[in-house]
Amino acid sequence: MKAIRIHQHGGLDALKLDEVAKPEPGNGEIRVRIEASGVNFIDVYQRDGRYKPPLPLTLGQEAAGIVEAIGAGVTDVKTGERVGYASVQGAYAEYAVIPAWRAVSIPDSITAQQAAAVFVQGMTAHYLALSTFPIKPGDTALIHAA
Repeated sequence: MKAIRIHQHGGLDALKLDEVAKPEPGNGEIRVRIEASGVNFIDVYQRDGRYKPPLPLTLGQEAAGIVEAIGAGVTDVKTGERVGYASVQGAYAEYAVIPAWRAVSIPDSITAQQAAAVFVQGMTAHYLALSTFPIKPGDTALIHAA
């Protein structure tokens, strides 16, 4: 399968389109055929070296797609189901294996592109609006980076 990876930190030229093995789901995991991936600040920070994960690294931490395979012990996700997820490394690829509990079912009224774009930003907005500074009727709020 194809994956966008970095082998060294740097600018956009550090991004490489690699051919890698298609991952197989293990116990409690599912394989998602990626239809859309979100792009976030963490991807840039990993690429440019502000964050230093082990290399090589497949970028991307949120995506949406179709469940293609299910590992042992998975009972609440079905093959063919449309799902989205966040906070799992490796979304800039044709396929990703994720813990099944991370999968969120996507209704037909939401596109894969919309779903992939809102997970991290949506969690950020939710956290800021409800936990950091609970917004009350009459308040005006601008939530950056969401």
